[in-house]
Amino acid sequence: MKNRLIAALAVAALLWFYMFSPWTAGLTNFWLTMAASALILTSLAVFFSPEKLPKVEKPFLQILAGAIIAVFLWGVFWVGDRVSSLIFDFARPEVDSIYSMKDGLPPAVIAALLLLLIGPAEEFFWRGYVQRTMEKLLDGRKWHEDKAFLLTAVIYALVHVWSLNFMLVMAALVAGCVWGFLYRLRPQMLPALIVSHALWDALVFIWMPL
Repeated sequence: MKNRLIAALAVAALLWFYMFSPWTAGLTNFWLTMAASALILTSLAVFFSPEKLPKVEKPFLQILAGAIIAVFLWGVFWVGDRVSSLIFDFARPEVDSIYSMKDGLPPAVIAALLLLLIGPAEEFFWRGYVQRTMEKLLDGRKWHEDKAFLLTAVIYALVHVWSLNFMLVMAALVAGCVWGFLYRLRPQMLPALIVSHALWDALVFIWMPL
């Protein structure tokens, strides 16, 4: 279980390096590469998963909760964007550089990829596989669920460090902490977190950019 998790995380780090590093960024279409990465990570999560995922409980409430979480998280980032722009001179240029990645595909296509593939796949991998497996590996240790949550959130942020973009790394850390903490409180909420990740991606990148 441990070796499989390390292998999956190594693959994620390599994929994020290829997509975001200044040495490899732009070699291929970012969104198509992100979609391929999402498929790879989902396949690894399914193949390596220590156990089957539980059935979806109360699907309507999961969708509703996911929408509420997405809107709440968008509000957190709206406030964070305004505050960081006042404090740091580099904040707005770095945020603008993130939005420059929207080039290459029509907005409607990007939104569809975020909603139907990229957002769900990321959440399924990072919370549904990585954090869940961390909990299994740390089981029996004091505060093992909290440690699994924190480790997953930090690793999720660190794979974005290849971008050399402080705002992107912090955005990943904040979002990862929110989704990870909710998963820590109630793992049965994974479908809602998947919905929220997908909706938040589409909101912040396409529908209501900051």
